[in-house]
Amino acid sequence: MEHGSFEDPSKATFLLTDEDHTLANTVRFTLNHDPRVTFCGYSIPHPSNARVNIRVQTTRDPAREVLNDSCQDLMLICQNVRGIFDQAMSKYKTEKGLSSMAIKK
Repeated sequence: MEHGSFEDPSKATFLLTDEDHTLANTVRFTLNHDPRVTFCGYSIPHPSNARVNIRVQTTRDPAREVLNDSCQDLMLICQNVRGIFDQAMSKYKTEKGLSSMAIKK
């Protein structure tokens, strides 16, 4: 849900439900690396509610567009990390053999 200004789309607060610091901090991180962002921060109104408020202020671009771009960047980062991890696991399994990966009961 977006709580923004109708007069100025470059400033908005977004409410994310069923999320916590894990996603909020990573989205904040990617937003802060975008040169269009002048301010970005998040808050969790109450620890017992799984809700996050993310505030975005941009130079001129609509905050919704910048948040969307940031989430796309975050997905690319996650895909890259997953690819590197899978390659390392594959290399480890071929070099060490599957016997070293056996779980002992």
